[in-house]
Amino acid sequence: MSTERELTLRALLTGILLGAILTPSNVYSGLRIGWSFNMSIISLLLAFGFWRLYSRQRQEAAWTLRESNICQTTASAAASIISGGLVAPIPAYTLISGQQIDAVPLMAWVFSVSFLGVWVAWYLRGPLLDSGLRFPEGMATLETMQDIFRHGGEAIKRIAVLFSAALASGTLKWIDDFVWHLPRWTPGVYLERLTFTLDPSLLLIGFGGIIGLRVGLSLLLGAVLAWGGLGSWLLDSGHIVLLPDSHGPQFKALVEWLLWPGVSLMVSATLANLLARYLVRLRRGEANNPSIGLPPRPSGIPLVGMLASSALVVTLQILLFDIDPLMAVLTLPLAMLLALVAARVVGETAISPIGAVGKLSQLSFGLIAPGQPTLNLMSANTAGGAAGQCADLMNDFKVGRAIGTTPERQLFAQCVGIFIGSIVGVLAYQLLIPDPQGMLLTEQWPAPAVATWKAVAEALTQGLDSVAPSARWAMLAALLSGSLIGVGEGLLPPERSRYLPSCAAVGLAFVIPASLSVMMASGALLAWLWMSRWRSFAERFVITLAAGLVAGESFVGVGASLWQILRH
Repeated sequence: MSTERELTLRALLTGILLGAILTPSNVYSGLRIGWSFNMSIISLLLAFGFWRLYSRQRQEAAWTLRESNICQTTASAAASIISGGLVAPIPAYTLISGQQIDAVPLMAWVFSVSFLGVWVAWYLRGPLLDSGLRFPEGMATLETMQDIFRHGGEAIKRIAVLFSAALASGTLKWIDDFVWHLPRWTPGVYLERLTFTLDPSLLLIGFGGIIGLRVGLSLLLGAVLAWGGLGSWLLDSGHIVLLPDSHGPQFKALVEWLLWPGVSLMVSATLANLLARYLVRLRRGEANNPSIGLPPRPSGIPLVGMLASSALVVTLQILLFDIDPLMAVLTLPLAMLLALVAARVVGETAISPIGAVGKLSQLSFGLIAPGQPTLNLMSANTAGGAAGQCADLMNDFKVGRAIGTTPERQLFAQCVGIFIGSIVGVLAYQLLIPDPQGMLLTEQWPAPAVATWKAVAEALTQGLDSVAPSARWAMLAALLSGSLIGVGEGLLPPERSRYLPSCAAVGLAFVIPASLSVMMASGALLAWLWMSRWRSFAERFVITLAAGLVAGESFVGVGASLWQILRH
């Protein structure tokens, strides 16, 4: 039996500290561009670098592989807390109802849906890991971990790149916020109205490097179609009339129309893709494979955990949102089913379909209980939160199985992480957005996920009669296009489907300013050029460099918001 150090106090505390530091970064980027970043590799590098140096100076026991796994499990769980609703259904609920949830109840709610996902992951661990799913994100973490433990100098180089990029990104953001407001170059007044400006944001360049060329070019295509094409038509045809004294980017006026085809494209493509993938597996006989069948029957402590998390989710729905008890109970089986779907998709593609999971839940409860926007949003919040933490923990289980970490200890680390993340994430959200009604769905805080969830809830509650007729035709075209591309992605082999545009990215470009899409596409193109010219070097440092750019600007952005509050 191995005696390698595993669930040590230093591993847990390091994960808690890193999770508390990294969580606000994901809240910031989630509200700004609708995406977040998996923090496993960042936390892995930072913890290894610190404890390697400390152990040498103090002659402490060496930092181990399994301690790294416990540490990154804790930190990534905390940073993944935004799947609990902080950048989508919770702000959407506030915008629709006008009610803002206090900090402590909100922390309890975010924790509860994430806690449910942890126990769902526990029961899916055996069936999914035994099924042969690769879990690319977990494998990338594993390969990085093994690489830096074999070659300690490699970790130091990557940490140096990470900190240098964060310093550059943070400094530029600090200059823009506190010293000199950097100019936003635009090719003309008309294009500026359509939000085509160059935003001096290294965070956007960094995200472009992470998402890759296909998604980056899809964002650019979406920006051209939405803001350059439809936006221009809306202004020229008089469908949207601006005030005589309106100047600068007209994001808020245009996005209220553009979000409808954008949301339709994202939802239809994702659902069609999932259906097509399932039909392909059914045709191959994989859908009934016993190795990926039902999880084992609950028993012992896991049964207590599952029952406790379920009771907590139902109770908080009733107390906080006045949801009918029967409807609250019905959210549980749907959340567990959709968590399974999300975990499988992550295992196959590394893409966490939290948005699609939420939309499926919204559509389901739109049919079961029409005309109830709160139930619609919170049922989807339950499903999305459970799915997000389930997928995150499955990646960690994949790493843990490869290096021999005890699964029960990983589960404990995940629970500690979501507890810390719930506290820090809620505080960061309320710090950044003290006035959701006035701040969200603006050029500064586009909050595309909020716009999407809010639009679906309103459409299912009020009906499509509340949508402009011209937008309804655009929705129909988007539904057909998204369905065709989604089916194509699901049926074609990966080497061919990668030539199709990413409908998730094209649809996202409809609900964020064109400037954000242009900058992320630029980052994706730069990363692709680097990879094409210096492949081995780029494979080592592109993601680390991009992560540093994201983290640096996010940290300074959160700090700037805190400073503004303290000053006033």
